[in-house]
Amino acid sequence: MRHRVDTFKIGRSGAHRRAMLANMVSSLFANGRIETTVVKAKAAASFAERLITIGKKGEIHHRRIAFSRLRNKEAVKTLFDEIAPRFAGRQGGYTRIFKLGQRRGDAAETCILMLVEAAPAEAAAKEPEKQEAKAE
Repeated sequence: MRHRVDTFKIGRSGAHRRAMLANMVSSLFANGRIETTVVKAKAAASFAERLITIGKKGEIHHRRIAFSRLRNKEAVKTLFDEIAPRFAGRQGGYTRIFKLGQRRGDAAETCILMLVEAAPAEAAAKEPEKQEAKAE
């Protein structure tokens, strides 16, 4: 029985799946967006969201946890120095999936997985500036 088991198996062994997700999320943190299949994107988005939440805590213990999951020093540095502070005022929903359609070769559903650009606090801070500019 699969009671409360919520993992996407993606047709891979556990070690292969963890390595693939770590590589995908490292690329996501480096580039801000990746193109992949919908199932892989949903699994990677969940993994990335958990890592960003860990990154927002910012202590050395959390860096070590993130490194044990990502296995990439540059990605961990980017996560803690750039990405986590950008989402400090946001409670979740750090990623977005845009569906692109079917891939030509095997008709797999493809999509773009990307990081959401601005935190709500930053967006709210920018809106009054725009309204003041319109009033002048």
